Amino acid sequence: MSQSELVAIETFVNRIDAELASSLLAASGIDAFVSPDDAGGGYAGVTGFGVRLLVRAEDAERAKTLLSEAAELDPDE
Repeated sequence: MSQSELVAIETFVNRIDAELASSLLAASGIDAFVSPDDAGGGYAGVTGFGVRLLVRAEDAERAKTLLSEAAELDPDE
């Protein structure tokens, strides 16, 4: 990933959902990082402030749009 500024585009309740969103973005050519609040894995599964999904600032709007479109297709929503 380049030296571009990273921005949080969404916060998830758990890491699994954040990783799924990250995979969706990767399939669309957007690099994403999952940033959990789990003390470096020391408290896996415990996320006091949620799990943030980070992308390059220049990809943020497109990434938000892709995630929004995917949520509209989710039959569980």
